[in-house]
Amino acid sequence: MQGTKIYQEKLFNNFQLSRRVPQDNFYRRLSEILDLEFLRNQTKIYYGNCGQKSLDPVVFFKFCLVGYLENITSDRKLVLHCSLRLDILYFLGYDIDEELPWHSTLSRTHQLYPESVFENLFTHVFKMCVDMHMVSGHTQVIDAAPVKANASMDSLELKVPEEDLEAHLRAVRHISNRDKAVPFRSAKVNKAPKSQQELSASRQELQAIKSRNKKWSKDQNHRPGAGNKGSRYTSNKTHYSPTDPDARISVKPGKARKLNYSSQLTVDAAHHVISDIKAYHADGKDSQHLPDIVLRVKRRLWQSGLTIDTCLADTGYSSGENYAFLEKQDITSYIPPHGTFKGGPDEFIYNEKEDHYTCPQGKIIPFKKVFYEKKSNTKKKAYRGSKKLCIDCPIRSACLSKTAQEKSFSVTYYRAEYLRNIARVDSKKGSYMKGKRQSTVEPVFGTLTQFLGMGKVNTLGIKQANKCMHLSATAYNLKKYLKYMKNLPESIAGLLAFIKSTKNHLISLRILCFKPLAF
Repeated sequence: MQGTKIYQEKLFNNFQLSRRVPQDNFYRRLSEILDLEFLRNQTKIYYGNCGQKSLDPVVFFKFCLVGYLENITSDRKLVLHCSLRLDILYFLGYDIDEELPWHSTLSRTHQLYPESVFENLFTHVFKMCVDMHMVSGHTQVIDAAPVKANASMDSLELKVPEEDLEAHLRAVRHISNRDKAVPFRSAKVNKAPKSQQELSASRQELQAIKSRNKKWSKDQNHRPGAGNKGSRYTSNKTHYSPTDPDARISVKPGKARKLNYSSQLTVDAAHHVISDIKAYHADGKDSQHLPDIVLRVKRRLWQSGLTIDTCLADTGYSSGENYAFLEKQDITSYIPPHGTFKGGPDEFIYNEKEDHYTCPQGKIIPFKKVFYEKKSNTKKKAYRGSKKLCIDCPIRSACLSKTAQEKSFSVTYYRAEYLRNIARVDSKKGSYMKGKRQSTVEPVFGTLTQFLGMGKVNTLGIKQANKCMHLSATAYNLKKYLKYMKNLPESIAGLLAFIKSTKNHLISLRILCFKPLAF
Protein backbone atom coordinates (compact mmCIF):
# COMPACT_ATOMS: atom_id res chain seq x y z
CA MET A 1 0.00 0.00 0.00
CA GLN A 2 1.28 3.46 -0.87
CA GLY A 3 1.99 5.63 2.15
CA THR A 4 1.21 9.32 2.52
CA LYS A 5 3.13 11.62 4.88
CA ILE A 6 1.11 14.37 6.50
CA TYR A 7 3.01 16.96 8.55
CA GLN A 8 1.34 18.34 11.66
CA GLU A 9 3.19 20.42 14.22
CA LYS A 10 3.13 19.19 17.80
CA LEU A 11 2.18 21.41 20.67
CA PHE A 12 4.70 19.71 22.99
CA ASN A 13 8.03 18.14 22.07
CA ASN A 14 10.56 16.09 23.96
CA PHE A 15 13.65 17.17 22.04
CA GLN A 16 17.33 17.27 22.99
CA LEU A 17 19.73 18.86 20.55
CA SER A 18 22.68 16.83 21.81
CA ARG A 19 20.92 13.59 20.75
CA ARG A 20 20.42 14.86 17.19
CA VAL A 21 24.09 15.69 16.60
CA PRO A 22 26.21 12.57 15.85
CA GLN A 23 29.29 11.88 17.94
CA ASP A 24 31.62 12.11 14.94
CA ASN A 25 30.13 15.40 13.70
CA PHE A 26 32.75 18.07 12.95
CA TYR A 27 31.22 20.80 15.15
CA ARG A 28 30.55 18.38 18.02
CA ARG A 29 34.18 17.32 17.99
CA LEU A 30 35.24 20.96 17.70
CA SER A 31 33.18 21.96 20.75
CA GLU A 32 34.90 19.22 22.78
CA ILE A 33 38.47 20.34 22.06
CA LEU A 34 38.08 24.13 21.73
CA ASP A 35 38.08 26.09 24.98
CA LEU A 36 37.63 29.85 24.47
CA GLU A 37 36.94 30.88 28.07
CA PHE A 38 40.15 32.96 28.16
CA LEU A 39 38.58 35.40 25.69
CA ARG A 40 36.12 36.65 28.32
CA ASN A 41 38.92 38.08 30.46
CA GLN A 42 40.66 39.62 27.45
CA THR A 43 37.51 41.39 26.22
CA LYS A 44 36.15 42.45 29.62
CA ILE A 45 37.83 45.87 29.47
CA TYR A 46 35.80 46.83 26.39
CA TYR A 47 32.48 46.75 28.27
CA GLY A 48 30.92 48.87 31.00
CA ASN A 49 29.61 47.75 34.39
CA CYS A 50 25.95 48.58 33.77
CA GLY A 51 23.37 48.51 31.00
CA GLN A 52 22.12 45.74 28.74
CA LYS A 53 24.22 42.60 28.52
CA SER A 54 26.21 42.14 25.33
CA LEU A 55 26.68 39.11 23.14
CA ASP A 56 28.91 36.56 24.88
CA PRO A 57 32.47 37.05 23.51
CA VAL A 58 32.94 33.27 23.31
CA VAL A 59 29.76 32.95 21.23
CA PHE A 60 30.86 35.82 19.00
CA PHE A 61 34.19 34.20 18.15
CA LYS A 62 32.44 30.88 17.54
CA PHE A 63 30.17 32.69 15.08
CA CYS A 64 33.25 34.10 13.35
CA LEU A 65 34.91 30.69 13.11
CA VAL A 66 31.73 29.13 11.70
CA GLY A 67 31.62 31.85 9.04
CA TYR A 68 35.12 31.06 7.81
CA LEU A 69 34.70 27.30 8.17
CA GLU A 70 31.55 27.51 6.02
CA ASN A 71 33.11 30.07 3.62
CA ILE A 72 30.46 32.69 4.45
CA THR A 73 31.72 36.27 4.78
CA SER A 74 28.32 38.00 5.06
CA ASP A 75 27.07 38.34 8.65
CA ARG A 76 23.46 38.39 7.46
CA LYS A 77 23.89 35.12 5.54
CA LEU A 78 25.86 33.62 8.43
CA VAL A 79 23.05 34.11 10.96
CA LEU A 80 20.53 32.60 8.52
CA HIS A 81 22.82 29.65 7.80
CA CYS A 82 23.41 28.94 11.50
CA SER A 83 19.67 28.93 12.22
CA LEU A 84 19.20 26.06 9.74
CA ARG A 85 21.97 23.79 11.07
CA LEU A 86 21.49 21.71 14.23
CA ASP A 87 25.20 20.91 14.61
CA ILE A 88 26.18 24.59 14.38
CA LEU A 89 23.49 25.53 16.95
CA TYR A 90 24.94 22.88 19.26
CA PHE A 91 28.45 24.31 18.76
CA LEU A 92 27.23 27.86 19.46
CA GLY A 93 25.32 26.79 22.57
CA TYR A 94 21.86 27.74 21.26
CA ASP A 95 18.73 25.61 21.39
CA ILE A 96 16.37 25.30 18.43
CA ASP A 97 13.84 27.73 19.91
CA GLU A 98 16.41 30.37 20.92
CA GLU A 99 16.71 33.47 18.79
CA LEU A 100 20.14 34.13 17.32
CA PRO A 101 21.75 37.59 17.59
CA TRP A 102 21.21 40.21 14.90
CA HIS A 103 23.78 40.36 12.12
CA SER A 104 24.51 44.00 13.04
CA THR A 105 25.55 42.84 16.52
CA LEU A 106 28.23 40.66 14.96
CA SER A 107 29.47 43.53 12.78
CA ARG A 108 29.70 46.01 15.68
CA THR A 109 31.40 43.49 17.94
CA HIS A 110 33.91 42.73 15.18
CA GLN A 111 34.87 46.40 15.12
CA LEU A 112 34.90 46.70 18.93
CA TYR A 113 37.71 44.24 19.64
CA PRO A 114 41.30 45.18 18.63
CA GLU A 115 43.62 43.11 16.46
CA SER A 116 45.43 41.70 19.51
CA VAL A 117 42.38 39.71 20.64
CA PHE A 118 42.03 38.01 17.25
CA GLU A 119 45.76 37.31 17.18
CA ASN A 120 45.57 35.80 20.68
CA LEU A 121 42.85 33.45 19.43
CA PHE A 122 45.09 32.42 16.54
CA THR A 123 48.05 31.89 18.92
CA HIS A 124 45.87 29.79 21.26
CA VAL A 125 44.90 27.42 18.44
CA PHE A 126 48.50 27.35 17.22
CA LYS A 127 49.65 26.23 20.67
CA MET A 128 47.05 23.46 20.54
CA CYS A 129 48.73 22.24 17.34
CA VAL A 130 52.14 22.47 19.02
CA ASP A 131 50.91 20.40 21.98
CA MET A 132 49.63 17.80 19.50
CA HIS A 133 53.17 17.65 18.00
CA MET A 134 51.96 18.94 14.63
CA VAL A 135 54.57 21.72 14.52
CA SER A 136 58.31 21.09 14.16
CA GLY A 137 59.30 24.76 14.08
CA HIS A 138 62.69 24.35 12.43
CA THR A 139 61.53 24.89 8.80
CA GLN A 140 59.19 27.79 8.00
CA VAL A 141 57.88 28.58 4.52
CA ILE A 142 56.90 32.18 3.68
CA ASP A 143 54.80 33.41 0.77
CA ALA A 144 52.45 36.26 -0.13
CA ALA A 145 49.24 36.61 -2.14
CA PRO A 146 46.93 39.54 -2.93
CA VAL A 147 43.53 39.52 -1.22
CA LYS A 148 40.83 41.67 -2.78
CA ALA A 149 39.78 44.67 -0.72
CA ASN A 150 36.18 45.75 -0.17
CA ALA A 151 36.44 48.72 -2.55
CA SER A 152 35.80 49.29 -6.24
CA MET A 153 38.28 50.49 -8.84
CA ASP A 154 35.53 52.73 -10.23
CA SER A 155 35.54 54.83 -7.06
CA LEU A 156 39.23 55.79 -7.33
CA GLU A 157 40.01 59.48 -7.10
CA LEU A 158 43.06 61.40 -8.25
CA LYS A 159 45.44 62.80 -5.69
CA VAL A 160 45.45 66.58 -5.47
CA PRO A 161 48.73 68.45 -6.07
CA GLU A 162 49.64 71.79 -4.58
CA GLU A 163 48.84 73.60 -7.83
CA ASP A 164 45.44 73.71 -9.52
CA LEU A 165 44.03 70.20 -9.99
CA GLU A 166 42.46 70.64 -13.43
CA ALA A 167 45.61 72.16 -14.94
CA HIS A 168 47.64 69.33 -13.48
CA LEU A 169 45.34 66.66 -14.92
CA ARG A 170 45.57 68.17 -18.41
CA ALA A 171 49.36 68.07 -18.16
CA VAL A 172 49.70 64.54 -16.78
CA ARG A 173 46.79 62.38 -17.82
CA HIS A 174 45.71 61.42 -21.35
CA ILE A 175 42.08 60.36 -21.33
CA SER A 176 41.09 57.52 -23.67
CA ASN A 177 37.78 57.18 -25.49
CA ARG A 178 36.52 54.77 -22.89
CA ASP A 179 37.29 57.17 -20.06
CA LYS A 180 35.30 59.90 -21.84
CA ALA A 181 32.32 57.65 -22.39
CA VAL A 182 32.04 56.05 -18.93
CA PRO A 183 31.49 58.37 -15.94
CA PHE A 184 33.42 57.75 -12.73
CA ARG A 185 31.67 56.63 -9.57
CA SER A 186 32.18 58.74 -6.48
CA ALA A 187 32.33 57.44 -2.92
CA LYS A 188 29.63 58.57 -0.49
CA VAL A 189 32.19 59.40 2.22
CA ASN A 190 35.87 60.16 1.73
CA LYS A 191 37.61 58.24 4.53
CA ALA A 192 41.13 58.97 3.34
CA PRO A 193 43.30 61.29 5.46
CA LYS A 194 44.67 64.47 3.92
CA SER A 195 48.13 62.95 3.53
CA GLN A 196 46.64 60.19 1.38
CA GLN A 197 44.83 62.65 -0.89
CA GLU A 198 47.88 64.83 -1.62
CA LEU A 199 50.17 64.04 -4.53
CA SER A 200 53.64 63.00 -3.33
CA ALA A 201 55.14 61.64 -6.57
CA SER A 202 58.27 63.29 -7.96
CA ARG A 203 58.48 64.86 -11.42
CA GLN A 204 60.38 61.86 -12.74
CA GLU A 205 57.72 59.45 -11.48
CA LEU A 206 54.93 61.61 -12.94
CA GLN A 207 56.68 61.71 -16.30
CA ALA A 208 56.91 57.91 -16.32
CA ILE A 209 53.19 57.68 -15.48
CA LYS A 210 52.44 60.19 -18.23
CA SER A 211 54.26 58.01 -20.77
CA ARG A 212 52.41 54.89 -19.66
CA ASN A 213 49.06 56.68 -19.84
CA LYS A 214 49.84 57.99 -23.32
CA LYS A 215 50.64 54.49 -24.54
CA TRP A 216 47.62 53.08 -22.70
CA SER A 217 45.27 55.62 -24.36
CA LYS A 218 46.38 54.38 -27.80
CA ASP A 219 46.36 50.65 -27.09
CA GLN A 220 43.49 50.37 -24.64
CA ASN A 221 40.59 50.73 -27.09
CA HIS A 222 41.79 47.80 -29.22
CA ARG A 223 43.27 45.43 -26.65
CA PRO A 224 41.35 42.34 -25.40
CA GLY A 225 39.26 43.20 -22.37
CA ALA A 226 39.33 46.96 -23.03
CA GLY A 227 35.63 47.19 -22.31
CA ASN A 228 35.90 45.36 -19.00
CA LYS A 229 35.25 47.11 -15.74
CA GLY A 230 38.34 48.75 -14.28
CA SER A 231 40.53 48.36 -17.37
CA ARG A 232 41.88 51.93 -17.13
CA TYR A 233 45.55 52.39 -16.31
CA THR A 234 45.90 53.57 -12.71
CA SER A 235 48.76 54.01 -10.26
CA ASN A 236 49.15 54.39 -6.51
CA LYS A 237 51.25 57.47 -7.24
CA THR A 238 48.26 59.36 -8.65
CA HIS A 239 45.14 57.56 -7.35
CA TYR A 240 43.69 56.58 -3.98
CA SER A 241 40.54 54.91 -2.72
CA PRO A 242 38.25 57.18 -0.67
CA THR A 243 36.24 54.12 0.42
CA ASP A 244 39.19 52.18 1.84
CA PRO A 245 42.35 54.34 2.00
CA ASP A 246 44.47 51.39 3.18
CA ALA A 247 43.74 49.38 0.01
CA ARG A 248 46.33 49.66 -2.74
CA ILE A 249 46.28 49.05 -6.49
CA SER A 250 48.22 45.94 -7.43
CA VAL A 251 48.40 43.60 -10.40
CA LYS A 252 49.78 40.15 -11.15
CA PRO A 253 50.72 38.93 -14.65
CA GLY A 254 47.63 37.83 -16.54
CA LYS A 255 45.20 39.42 -14.07
CA ALA A 256 43.36 42.74 -13.91
CA ARG A 257 44.35 45.63 -11.66
CA LYS A 258 42.45 45.59 -8.37
CA LEU A 259 42.44 47.18 -4.96
CA ASN A 260 44.12 44.59 -2.77
CA TYR A 261 45.82 43.83 0.50
CA SER A 262 48.95 41.72 0.69
CA SER A 263 48.56 38.63 2.86
CA GLN A 264 51.92 37.44 4.19
CA LEU A 265 51.62 33.80 5.23
CA THR A 266 54.07 31.56 7.12
CA VAL A 267 53.52 27.80 7.18
CA ASP A 268 55.34 25.14 9.22
CA ALA A 269 56.76 22.46 6.92
CA ALA A 270 55.91 19.47 9.17
CA HIS A 271 52.10 19.26 8.84
CA HIS A 272 51.36 22.54 7.01
CA VAL A 273 50.11 24.35 10.11
CA ILE A 274 49.94 28.14 9.68
CA SER A 275 52.37 29.73 12.11
CA ASP A 276 51.79 33.39 11.18
CA ILE A 277 49.66 35.61 8.97
CA LYS A 278 49.34 39.37 8.62
CA ALA A 279 47.90 41.99 6.25
CA TYR A 280 50.21 44.56 4.64
CA HIS A 281 49.75 47.28 2.05
CA ALA A 282 49.74 45.76 -1.43
CA ASP A 283 52.09 48.37 -2.95
CA GLY A 284 55.09 47.29 -0.86
CA LYS A 285 57.69 44.71 -1.87
CA ASP A 286 57.63 41.31 -0.20
CA SER A 287 61.30 41.67 0.68
CA GLN A 288 60.51 44.71 2.85
CA HIS A 289 58.32 42.61 5.17
CA LEU A 290 60.62 39.61 5.72
CA PRO A 291 62.41 40.86 8.91
CA ASP A 292 59.08 41.70 10.58
CA ILE A 293 57.63 38.30 9.61
CA VAL A 294 60.64 36.31 10.83
CA LEU A 295 60.83 38.11 14.19
CA ARG A 296 57.12 37.60 14.77
CA VAL A 297 57.30 33.87 13.92
CA LYS A 298 60.44 33.43 15.99
CA ARG A 299 58.73 35.00 19.01
CA ARG A 300 55.63 32.80 18.64
CA LEU A 301 57.71 29.63 18.29
CA TRP A 302 59.90 30.58 21.26
CA GLN A 303 56.79 30.94 23.43
CA SER A 304 55.95 27.33 22.54
CA GLY A 305 59.49 26.06 23.17
CA LEU A 306 60.47 25.79 19.48
CA THR A 307 63.11 27.46 17.31
CA ILE A 308 63.34 28.29 13.62
CA ASP A 309 66.44 27.08 11.75
CA THR A 310 65.49 27.25 8.05
CA CYS A 311 63.55 29.83 6.03
CA LEU A 312 62.11 29.04 2.59
CA ALA A 313 60.71 31.75 0.32
CA ASP A 314 60.49 32.73 -3.35
CA THR A 315 62.48 35.33 -5.28
CA GLY A 316 60.22 38.17 -4.14
CA TYR A 317 61.90 38.06 -0.71
CA SER A 318 65.42 38.21 -2.14
CA SER A 319 67.68 41.05 -1.02
CA GLY A 320 71.13 41.35 0.46
CA GLU A 321 69.71 42.96 3.61
CA ASN A 322 67.44 39.93 4.15
CA TYR A 323 70.26 37.44 3.64
CA ALA A 324 72.40 39.30 6.17
CA PHE A 325 69.48 39.57 8.60
CA LEU A 326 68.75 35.83 8.46
CA GLU A 327 72.41 34.96 8.99
CA LYS A 328 72.48 37.26 12.01
CA GLN A 329 69.45 35.38 13.37
CA ASP A 330 71.25 32.02 12.78
CA ILE A 331 68.64 31.04 10.19
CA THR A 332 69.60 29.23 7.00
CA SER A 333 67.92 30.77 3.96
CA TYR A 334 66.90 29.12 0.69
CA ILE A 335 65.69 32.16 -1.25
CA PRO A 336 66.50 32.30 -4.99
CA PRO A 337 68.14 35.63 -5.91
CA HIS A 338 66.87 38.07 -8.51
CA GLY A 339 68.16 37.62 -12.06
CA THR A 340 69.66 41.09 -11.87
CA PHE A 341 72.25 40.10 -9.25
CA LYS A 342 75.85 40.27 -10.42
CA GLY A 343 78.90 39.88 -8.23
CA GLY A 344 80.78 42.36 -10.40
CA PRO A 345 81.56 43.07 -14.07
CA ASP A 346 82.01 40.09 -16.38
CA GLU A 347 85.52 38.57 -16.41
CA PHE A 348 86.58 40.72 -13.44
CA ILE A 349 88.08 38.70 -10.57
CA TYR A 350 87.32 39.69 -6.98
CA ASN A 351 89.96 39.56 -4.26
CA GLU A 352 88.09 39.17 -1.01
CA LYS A 353 91.11 39.65 1.26
CA GLU A 354 92.25 42.92 -0.33
CA ASP A 355 88.72 43.97 -1.35
CA HIS A 356 89.46 44.89 -4.93
CA TYR A 357 88.74 43.64 -8.46
CA THR A 358 91.23 42.64 -11.13
CA CYS A 359 90.27 43.41 -14.73
CA PRO A 360 91.00 41.02 -17.66
CA GLN A 361 94.22 42.97 -18.34
CA GLY A 362 95.48 42.44 -14.79
CA LYS A 363 94.82 46.00 -13.60
CA ILE A 364 93.53 46.49 -10.03
CA ILE A 365 90.24 48.37 -9.51
CA PRO A 366 90.27 49.35 -5.80
CA PHE A 367 87.39 49.92 -3.38
CA LYS A 368 86.46 53.58 -2.85
CA LYS A 369 83.39 54.03 -0.63
CA VAL A 370 80.09 52.66 0.71
CA PHE A 371 76.93 54.49 -0.34
CA TYR A 372 73.15 54.12 -0.56
CA GLU A 373 71.58 54.14 -4.01
CA LYS A 374 68.83 56.76 -4.06
CA LYS A 375 66.35 54.94 -6.29
CA SER A 376 66.26 51.63 -4.42
CA ASN A 377 67.82 52.80 -1.12
CA THR A 378 70.12 49.78 -1.14
CA LYS A 379 73.58 49.66 0.37
CA LYS A 380 76.38 49.37 -2.19
CA LYS A 381 80.15 49.51 -2.54
CA ALA A 382 81.81 51.68 -5.19
CA TYR A 383 84.96 50.61 -7.04
CA ARG A 384 86.90 52.97 -9.33
CA GLY A 385 90.22 52.77 -11.11
CA SER A 386 92.45 55.69 -12.17
CA LYS A 387 92.72 57.34 -15.55
CA LYS A 388 96.34 56.17 -15.90
CA LEU A 389 95.28 52.49 -15.72
CA CYS A 390 92.78 52.74 -18.56
CA ILE A 391 94.34 55.30 -20.94
CA ASP A 392 96.46 52.79 -22.88
CA CYS A 393 94.28 49.71 -22.30
CA PRO A 394 93.77 47.63 -25.49
CA ILE A 395 90.14 46.79 -24.55
CA ARG A 396 89.29 50.36 -23.53
CA SER A 397 86.63 50.85 -26.21
CA ALA A 398 84.81 47.67 -25.18
CA CYS A 399 85.19 48.19 -21.43
CA LEU A 400 84.39 51.90 -21.06
CA SER A 401 81.66 54.14 -22.38
CA LYS A 402 82.43 56.95 -24.82
CA THR A 403 82.68 59.66 -22.14
CA ALA A 404 84.23 57.63 -19.30
CA GLN A 405 87.91 58.16 -18.48
CA GLU A 406 88.32 55.34 -15.97
CA LYS A 407 86.57 52.10 -14.99
CA SER A 408 84.00 52.56 -12.19
CA PHE A 409 81.15 50.36 -11.03
CA SER A 410 79.16 49.49 -7.91
CA VAL A 411 78.43 46.13 -6.30
CA THR A 412 75.95 45.23 -3.57
CA TYR A 413 77.36 45.53 -0.07
CA TYR A 414 76.07 42.03 0.73
CA ARG A 415 77.93 40.20 -2.05
CA ALA A 416 79.23 37.48 0.29
CA GLU A 417 75.77 36.79 1.71
CA TYR A 418 74.36 36.57 -1.81
CA LEU A 419 76.98 34.03 -2.89
CA ARG A 420 76.50 31.84 0.19
CA ASN A 421 72.74 31.79 -0.38
CA ILE A 422 73.17 31.04 -4.10
CA ALA A 423 75.44 28.10 -3.26
CA ARG A 424 72.72 26.67 -1.00
CA VAL A 425 69.95 27.23 -3.56
CA ASP A 426 71.95 25.58 -6.36
CA SER A 427 72.86 22.55 -4.25
CA LYS A 428 71.01 19.24 -4.25
CA LYS A 429 69.36 20.13 -0.96
CA GLY A 430 68.32 23.48 -2.44
CA SER A 431 66.45 21.69 -5.23
CA TYR A 432 64.66 19.59 -2.60
CA MET A 433 63.80 22.70 -0.58
CA LYS A 434 62.32 24.38 -3.66
CA GLY A 435 59.92 21.47 -4.16
CA LYS A 436 59.09 21.49 -0.47
CA ARG A 437 58.28 25.20 -0.56
CA GLN A 438 55.97 24.85 -3.56
CA SER A 439 54.14 21.87 -2.08
CA THR A 440 53.76 23.46 1.36
CA VAL A 441 52.59 27.04 1.18
CA GLU A 442 50.82 27.28 -2.20
CA PRO A 443 48.10 24.68 -1.42
CA VAL A 444 47.47 26.46 1.90
CA PHE A 445 46.83 29.76 0.12
CA GLY A 446 44.49 28.01 -2.30
CA THR A 447 42.50 26.52 0.57
CA LEU A 448 42.21 29.86 2.37
CA THR A 449 41.06 31.82 -0.68
CA GLN A 450 38.71 29.21 -2.14
CA PHE A 451 37.19 27.50 0.89
CA LEU A 452 37.86 29.54 4.04
CA GLY A 453 36.53 33.01 3.27
CA MET A 454 39.75 34.79 2.31
CA GLY A 455 38.89 35.38 -1.33
CA LYS A 456 37.82 38.91 -0.46
CA VAL A 457 38.01 41.02 2.70
CA ASN A 458 34.50 42.15 3.69
CA THR A 459 35.71 44.97 5.96
CA LEU A 460 37.38 48.36 5.55
CA GLY A 461 40.88 49.23 6.75
CA ILE A 462 44.06 47.22 7.17
CA LYS A 463 43.38 46.54 10.86
CA GLN A 464 40.02 44.97 10.06
CA ALA A 465 41.59 43.02 7.18
CA ASN A 466 44.17 41.66 9.60
CA LYS A 467 41.38 40.37 11.85
CA CYS A 468 39.77 38.57 8.90
CA MET A 469 43.07 36.91 7.95
CA HIS A 470 43.69 35.72 11.52
CA LEU A 471 40.19 34.20 11.69
CA SER A 472 40.63 32.43 8.36
CA ALA A 473 44.02 31.02 9.44
CA THR A 474 42.55 29.95 12.80
CA ALA A 475 39.75 28.06 11.01
CA TYR A 476 42.34 26.36 8.80
CA ASN A 477 44.46 25.24 11.78
CA LEU A 478 41.37 23.90 13.58
CA LYS A 479 40.47 21.75 10.58
CA LYS A 480 44.06 20.48 10.47
CA TYR A 481 43.95 19.75 14.19
CA LEU A 482 40.72 17.71 14.04
CA LYS A 483 41.88 15.80 10.98
CA TYR A 484 45.17 14.96 12.69
CA MET A 485 43.37 13.78 15.84
CA LYS A 486 41.02 11.59 13.80
CA ASN A 487 43.91 9.84 12.07
CA LEU A 488 45.84 9.22 15.31
CA PRO A 489 45.62 5.74 16.87
CA GLU A 490 43.88 5.75 20.25
CA SER A 491 47.04 4.67 22.06
CA ILE A 492 49.08 7.60 20.69
CA ALA A 493 46.25 10.06 21.32
CA GLY A 494 46.04 8.89 24.94
CA LEU A 495 49.81 9.16 25.34
CA LEU A 496 49.80 12.73 24.00
CA ALA A 497 46.98 13.64 26.39
CA PHE A 498 48.99 12.15 29.30
CA ILE A 499 52.11 14.11 28.27
CA LYS A 500 50.12 17.33 28.04
CA SER A 501 48.53 16.75 31.45
CA THR A 502 51.91 15.95 33.04
CA LYS A 503 53.46 19.05 31.48
CA ASN A 504 50.70 21.26 32.90
CA HIS A 505 51.14 19.71 36.38
CA LEU A 506 54.89 20.29 36.27
CA ILE A 507 54.38 23.93 35.28
CA SER A 508 51.91 24.41 38.16
CA LEU A 509 54.32 22.74 40.58
CA ARG A 510 57.16 24.98 39.41
CA ILE A 511 55.03 28.09 39.95
CA LEU A 512 54.15 26.96 43.49
CA CYS A 513 57.76 26.14 44.35
CA PHE A 514 59.08 29.52 43.23
CA LYS A 515 56.16 31.58 44.52
CA PRO A 516 57.48 34.22 46.98
CA LEU A 517 56.27 33.96 50.59
CA ALA A 518 53.84 36.60 51.86
CA PHE A 519 54.74 38.30 55.17
